[in-house]
Amino acid sequence: MTTISIRLPNSIHEAAKELAKKEHISVNQFITLAVSEKLSVLGTVDFLEKRAKHASRKKFLDVLKGAPDVEPEDRDKI
Repeated sequence: MTTISIRLPNSIHEAAKELAKKEHISVNQFITLAVSEKLSVLGTVDFLEKRAKHASRKKFLDVLKGAPDVEPEDRDKI
C-alpha cells in the first residue's frame, strides 16, 4: 500500500468528511472509492473507444433486422 499526501480545498475536505461519516467509512476509504470510481469511468471510456474502432454499421444493421417489429410497452404500465 502506498501513502500519499494531497492538498484539498477545505470545502472538498469537509464534504468528503460528511459523506464518509454518512456512509460509516473513513475519509481514506471514501477517497479510495472516489479515485477507484473515476479510474473505472475513464477505463470504460477507453474500452468503448477501442471497441468503437472495430464497429461495423453493416453488422449493427443486421442485428437490428432480427429485432421484433413491435411498439415498446407503455412505461406507465411497467
